[in-house]
Amino acid sequence: MLNKNKKFYITTSIVYTNAFPHIGFALESIQADVIARYQRLLGKEVFFLTGTDEHGAKVAKSAEKDRRNPKEFVNEISKKVKNLKQILNLSNDDFIRTTNKTRHWAAVKKVWLKLEKNGDIYKRKYKGLYCRGCEAFITKKDLKNEKCRIHRIKTEVIEEENYFFRLSKYSKKIEEILKKNIIRIIPSGRKNENLSFIKKGLKDISFSRPRKDLKWGIPVPGDRSQTIYVWADALSNYISALGFAENSKKFQKFWPADVHCIGKDIQKFHCLIWPGMLLSLKLPLPKTIFVHGFITVAGKKMSKSIGNVIDPFKLVKKYGTDTVRYFLLREIPSTEDGDFTYEKFEQRHNADLASGIGNLASRVLTMAQGIHSTPNIRSSKFQPIITKTWKNYHKNLKEFKFNETLIAIWRLINFCDKYIDKERPWEKTKNQKIKIHNLLFILGHIAHMLRPFLPTTSEKIFQQLGVSPEDKKPWRFRVKKGKSLFPRLAS
Repeated sequence: MLNKNKKFYITTSIVYTNAFPHIGFALESIQADVIARYQRLLGKEVFFLTGTDEHGAKVAKSAEKDRRNPKEFVNEISKKVKNLKQILNLSNDDFIRTTNKTRHWAAVKKVWLKLEKNGDIYKRKYKGLYCRGCEAFITKKDLKNEKCRIHRIKTEVIEEENYFFRLSKYSKKIEEILKKNIIRIIPSGRKNENLSFIKKGLKDISFSRPRKDLKWGIPVPGDRSQTIYVWADALSNYISALGFAENSKKFQKFWPADVHCIGKDIQKFHCLIWPGMLLSLKLPLPKTIFVHGFITVAGKKMSKSIGNVIDPFKLVKKYGTDTVRYFLLREIPSTEDGDFTYEKFEQRHNADLASGIGNLASRVLTMAQGIHSTPNIRSSKFQPIITKTWKNYHKNLKEFKFNETLIAIWRLINFCDKYIDKERPWEKTKNQKIKIHNLLFILGHIAHMLRPFLPTTSEKIFQQLGVSPEDKKPWRFRVKKGKSLFPRLAS
């Protein structure tokens, strides 16, 4: 039952539209989707946001290279990103575009004017190191071998007159917020990294660029010679989508965010700059920032020049949505870097899906054909391991440990396989019905646990069991065996 007193607001970062989305954003989207679906199972009213970040110099340059105007260029990429909802079976409630003048531009202008009113926006000349990959001015501390640590490209020395945000003013307050876990950063190692950034000294940051150099963006209110900088623009999406511009009921209801899901390359912007902006705006802070790692391909960083970028659309078309979801959630540690190869991918499918849950469902449902289970058959033998698995399930998902949650579910699957081998429930004995009911009962729990992770697979299992996850327990099974859930892939 929906608990209307408990809201849950979760966001992904918004995809930068200088190129089509790759498997890295698919990982983030699926992770956020698991959290959103899980919170709905807990009875919370969830609002799940994703979208596209469409302004900036890199976007304009990519459009120019493609011989198109920026609007046409971002329209195509944004449409592709939006289509991830269907191919990855995402449950997001909204999709924000930073080129949306009605919702987003109005909110960004309101943010700018409030920051300005509070004395936290000022104009000055600046000379510094600029990374085109980050679309940000960085310091020598951010360099390694004279290159940006993240993008591994040389910086440029740029001198210009910009508007700045007084981030330094909020340095001590942000440090206190992180130390006291007022904003919880997962994993804790990322919290320590951000505290070390603060220790080195937070400087005021550029919040605009001259419009002659950056035409593709939102003009600074009252000064059309300047364009609002990408991060002041992009970070505001988390409140613009809720109706911050008009202080809507949705904004009042769902803000602050319960979880921001982001990649480690943009953690400084979310853990330091965004809280600074919110402190100036006098708005509540996000509760949790969940930081995931990167996906490498055969040990190498994904790169167009290398030609190893994995397209999620092609991957799903070849293998199916739930196989892609399972691999990314099981193989990639939720807060660390993980590696993708087609060999690993197909091994996971065959070992865990075809020979695991697929094989178990087939065995149990085949034996249960023609047996109409009734609620008066007891399943107490399986209750302790089910209870233990549910306990670990909730504990791990609270910490966003998706791979460990799946490991616990697969232990339950292995337990069932051993039970079948030992008890031989296909043999017609006095206790056959009880044995089969035990297996149907545990299969129902496994299907329930899989709902946030593999929603289609979960639904198919429930359909074949002839029950609904919303039905009151004990379930009255009416088995209708269907097609194999996960046929084996040929080696």
